[in-house]
Amino acid sequence: MAKAAGPSVAVLAYQGMSAFETGIVTEVFGLEWRGFGVPWYRLKICAEQPGPVRMIGGATLETPYGLDDFTDADTLVVPSVADPAADPSPELVAALRRAYRRGTRIVSICSGAFALAGAGLLDGRRATTHWRYADLLASRFPQVEVDPNPLYVEDSGVFTSAGCAAGLDLCLHLVRADFGAAVANSVARHLVIPPHRDGGQAQYIEAPMAPDPDNDHVARSMAWALEHLAEPITVAKLAEIAAMSARTYLRHFLRATGTSPIRWLIAQRVQASLPLLETTDTPIERIATAVGFDTAVTFRHHFAAAMRIAPSAYRRTFGVREEISA
Repeated sequence: MAKAAGPSVAVLAYQGMSAFETGIVTEVFGLEWRGFGVPWYRLKICAEQPGPVRMIGGATLETPYGLDDFTDADTLVVPSVADPAADPSPELVAALRRAYRRGTRIVSICSGAFALAGAGLLDGRRATTHWRYADLLASRFPQVEVDPNPLYVEDSGVFTSAGCAAGLDLCLHLVRADFGAAVANSVARHLVIPPHRDGGQAQYIEAPMAPDPDNDHVARSMAWALEHLAEPITVAKLAEIAAMSARTYLRHFLRATGTSPIRWLIAQRVQASLPLLETTDTPIERIATAVGFDTAVTFRHHFAAAMRIAPSAYRRTFGVREEISA
């Protein structure tokens, strides 16, 4: 029996490209992940002209696939552009517009948003790019609603993402949309990356998020909290675990994490609820209690603030599908 064909993905290679940018796409969509029970993606690396493509560092990538192959795919990915200040070629503009008219899912990573904007695909749409390019994108394309904050944005089937690492988050988001949470989480485990970072999460935070390695007391209290999320946790209790006064603990915690203990706890509890929403049919009220919220109302409030979606809507979108869990 012939093997079922999965969705097709094409990623654009360009002169002067970084291998990492295209590697993000090939790692998620190009490797043959086994044991998922779904027909995996069919990936092609394409260039504007078939043949050799110069890469940073002196290496050369050679591909037989050109723009005709690029526009034939179900999903197109422009991982970056060589020069954000330059216009995309007329050939690439025509290819992107042709694909858009066909209803193709179109994706950009980092500065790839400039190619999409140059083709007019972001006109009147909300979009993002790497934070350092956001002002340039807004000034060159004033008809685009540029949001420099989120990791990735979807607007009517057109996806844009921030820096290259955020491209991984967007690729996993697409896997979730295509095959469900269980498959996406398995890919994330294979890649040893977080299974889900919401698109609305900030691109960067000035304060460090990891605990200071010299502050073992704060780190110990955080580890204890993660093991006791379902229990009532107060700043006084965390300070006791850290062997500090509450006032001293608050000062050390802020310096170590860039946030307050309560805000950090809320974020950890929301994060802990995701696999329960994705992989079980446990009622929202019980999930709220299981991760430490006093009431379902409080859980829904904090979940929506963090994820920009209600828990029930998140479950409908990312919950395990019957055909995958069977």
